Amino acid sequence: MNVLSAELPDPFAQEQVFPTDLPPKYYLEYFNYVLAFVRKRYAHILHERELEFLDNYDSLSEDAQCLFIRFSNRSKSFFRTNSLSYSEIEDMAAVLTELHDRNFIETLCEAHENRFTEVIELFTKPELLEVTRLLQPDIMPSKSIKKPDLVRWLLYEYDFAVLCEVISEMEPVVKVSFEAEVMLMKFLFFGNRYADMTEFVVRDLGHVRFQSFDEQYLSIQFDTRKDADDTLMVSLMKETFDIIKQDLPPEEIYDWFMNWHVASGTGLSHKALPSFNSFILKVSAWLERKKMLSQALTIYQLTSDAPARERRVRLLYNLGEIDEALALCEEIAESPQNADERFFSLDFYEKIKNKKARTVKRTTQALKAAEAIEVPISYRFRVEFGAITYYQEQGYNAFFSENEPWRALFGLLFWDIIYDTNVQTIHNPLQRIPSDFFLPDFYFKRSEQLKERLAAAHSREIIDELVSQTFADKYGITNVLVPWYEGALDKVLTLTSLLSPEKIHKIMLEMALNLRENTRGFPDLLVWNDDDYAFIEIKSPTDHLSSRQLHWQHFFAEHGVQSRIVRVNWIREDINLM
Repeated sequence: MNVLSAELPDPFAQEQVFPTDLPPKYYLEYFNYVLAFVRKRYAHILHERELEFLDNYDSLSEDAQCLFIRFSNRSKSFFRTNSLSYSEIEDMAAVLTELHDRNFIETLCEAHENRFTEVIELFTKPELLEVTRLLQPDIMPSKSIKKPDLVRWLLYEYDFAVLCEVISEMEPVVKVSFEAEVMLMKFLFFGNRYADMTEFVVRDLGHVRFQSFDEQYLSIQFDTRKDADDTLMVSLMKETFDIIKQDLPPEEIYDWFMNWHVASGTGLSHKALPSFNSFILKVSAWLERKKMLSQALTIYQLTSDAPARERRVRLLYNLGEIDEALALCEEIAESPQNADERFFSLDFYEKIKNKKARTVKRTTQALKAAEAIEVPISYRFRVEFGAITYYQEQGYNAFFSENEPWRALFGLLFWDIIYDTNVQTIHNPLQRIPSDFFLPDFYFKRSEQLKERLAAAHSREIIDELVSQTFADKYGITNVLVPWYEGALDKVLTLTSLLSPEKIHKIMLEMALNLRENTRGFPDLLVWNDDDYAFIEIKSPTDHLSSRQLHWQHFFAEHGVQSRIVRVNWIREDINLM
């Protein structure tokens, strides 16, 4: 194996010094950066109220900004003022007064009645019992009462205004304002609801190193206010669904979703559609698990994203709509989106046409036809390691490969293309992957660049030099495809030493066509010696072969890459009795 990385700087020999602490007001710098970033790039889609919020925030004192950020970065909205204590904020009373006078916080009042459960969560059961004692000493619930029952009793016995007054006398409670504005600012910066301000922290503490970008070349993610509003709305609907499905019956969940879809979901921005389609799949699958088959089918029909069509076929069949199920099977077979659709359409069509109660799936056929090896049963919970030992005893080199070296090869070979800001899919400096990474657009936007890179990488030596240099230059920078540990590069270079550049090119392009699907399902092991090599999908007696794994077996066979499926039969080891 030609390991060119030996000639390059050793990233493991470089001393990496990371900060162990952050300055007291670190969060102020992060928040102000986000607001300035959004103002600069999205001022044209911000409403007047949001621009006023930015101006009013800028005019706050530094300590007032700090406390507002402390409030805004918490998951709750209400706070007990007596328990507030931040060492970097000197005069808490003065800061609270400033925030209140400038309408950045508001005191507990009757307007918060529909959020009273949030307020109650701030207090312990003994404190709530004290509230009842202050209200009516002669009529108090038992001390053994559970807190939820106590809350219900309080709300039943007393008006909300009365409870507010008593609670405020015990300790002032405030609610942070401008929640919607802050949420929007963070959403416009990160482009989603799951990333948050901790991204700055992990960066500055050295836990994550991000790819560096020249900020002048970053593109905006949302061209119009509708793009932003619709994408945010779908994200919030997903969060709402996760909450209400715990309490509401499936019939109400179905009505809730369909009412929203009719009212707001039919004219969504193109930018919001990927999130909307995933939402459809989430709700439909839940309804299906709840045995709401007709309702699940109705919602599945709102998208063609996998696995919606497969689920529709199964539901149509179960509901007795055989002709419709057959027609949809034929449609899927003509243009499958992934391996699951491809093999499902063939297997299920055969099942329906032949009127078989049970058909042998192609994945099962392939597994049954595979060769078998014998491995000691002591490896039954570590089947891959048992197989590695087996092949090493046969004189082969072997390691656990599966998806990792293929993903790493792709990430290293195309690093600059993945993170090319000219493609306009990098929107903030803390972005881990381009925004189109798991969408079909990834390939279509970069097809010429990818093909040019592969044309330039026409020899093993050039491929090895490219990936080795990138590994050294980018070591430690986050990339969802590339692991950073000693030996990771050696695995990649083993692949390139065994396969011709032409075969590598074919595999890399197949991955690029669908990064969500085609970066998984690779065989478990790579075994090789001086004369031979093979990628091996290892299966224990209880394992199943997935459609994605069968896809790669077919693809490798089509392009002359040596690969096979191998079943493991357990054998009992001899026990030497003394």
